[in-house]
Amino acid sequence: MDYRQLGRTDLNVSAICLGTMTWGEQNSEAEAFAQIERAKTAGINFLDTAEMYPVPPKPETYASTERIIGNWFKKQGDRADWILASKIAGPGNAIEHIRGGNLKHNREHIVAALDASLARLQTDYLDLYQLHWPERSTNFFGKLGYTHSDEDFTPLEETLEALDEQVKAGKIRHIGLSNETPWGTMKFLQLAESRGWPRAVSIQNPYNLLNRSFEVGLAEVAIREQCGLLAYSPLAFGMLSGKYEGGARPAKGRLSLYSRFTRYFNPQSEAACSRYVALAREHGLEPTQMALAFVTRQPFVTSNIIGATTLEQLDSNIASFELELSEEVLAGIEAIHKDHPNPAP
Repeated sequence: MDYRQLGRTDLNVSAICLGTMTWGEQNSEAEAFAQIERAKTAGINFLDTAEMYPVPPKPETYASTERIIGNWFKKQGDRADWILASKIAGPGNAIEHIRGGNLKHNREHIVAALDASLARLQTDYLDLYQLHWPERSTNFFGKLGYTHSDEDFTPLEETLEALDEQVKAGKIRHIGLSNETPWGTMKFLQLAESRGWPRAVSIQNPYNLLNRSFEVGLAEVAIREQCGLLAYSPLAFGMLSGKYEGGARPAKGRLSLYSRFTRYFNPQSEAACSRYVALAREHGLEPTQMALAFVTRQPFVTSNIIGATTLEQLDSNIASFELELSEEVLAGIEAIHKDHPNPAP
C-alpha cells in the first residue's frame, strides 16, 4: 500500500480509504468488522464515515455506522492505528431526523454534531472533520451548472471560527471540505490563512469515469493548495463494475435496491459505461479495477474511498491499487471521455 501526505499535515493516509456508508443498512456489524479487519491487513489506515450514515438516511438507522465503528474500537482497542474521518451534515437531503432538520454549520450545530459523533465512535478526537456538503445553495449532488440564490447561510467565518475552537479543544486534529466548489474551497483557505484558523487539508468530492468535473476547476486548487481530493463514488455506485450492463438489475445492487440513487442512471451514462466496460475487457482487465486504478493514479487524489458489501468486492477493490494502466488503456479512456464528457455530474 502507498501512503500519501494529508494536506500539509504530518499524517500519511493510505491511497485507498475504507468507505463505510453501507454499514448498518446493507451490511451488518459483523460484516463491517470483517471488512475493517481485511482492510487493515491490506495496509489501509484510513476510515471515512459521517453522522448521516448509513445511506439512504432513515430515522431508524441514523448514525448506525458510527456506532459500529465505535464498537470495533471498543472491542479491538486499536483506535490509534487509524486515521479517522467523519462529517457534519448540511441542510436538506431528506434528513429531518437530524437535529430537527434545520441544519446549520454554526457553532451550536458543530458542537452538537461533533460531540455526538465522538460519543458514538468511542473516541475523544477525530483526525479529520469535514463539512459534508455546503450549507448554501450551490452546484453539488449532480448539479453541473450554478444558479445563484440570494439566501441566508451561516457565514464561513463563523463556521471556521467554531471549528478552530474544536481544534484547540483537542476534539479535531484537522478539518476538510466535501461536495465543495472552487469558490467555496478558495474562500475557506483564504479565511484560514488571513485569520489563523484551521486550514482545510482535503476535499471529498465525487470523481469517477462518469464524472470528472473535479478536473475543471478544483484539480489545480487541490495540487497548488495541497488540499487533495478524497474521491468518493469512484465506481459511480457500481455502474462502472459492469453489473448493470444490458439493463441488468442485480437483486443486491444499490441501484436496484434504492430508487433514491438515480444520479448515474441515464442514457448517456449507460452508453459511456458500456464503452468503459468493453475497453477493460478488451485489455483483459476487470472493469472495476480499471475504473478504480484510473482514480487512484490522478496527481490531485490523496485517497480513493472504496466501498463494498462483500469481502470479495473489497478484495478486488483493494487489489486495484496494484494495477498499472497502460498508455493504450489510458488513451482509450480519454477517447471515451471525449465522446461522453461527464454524463453523470
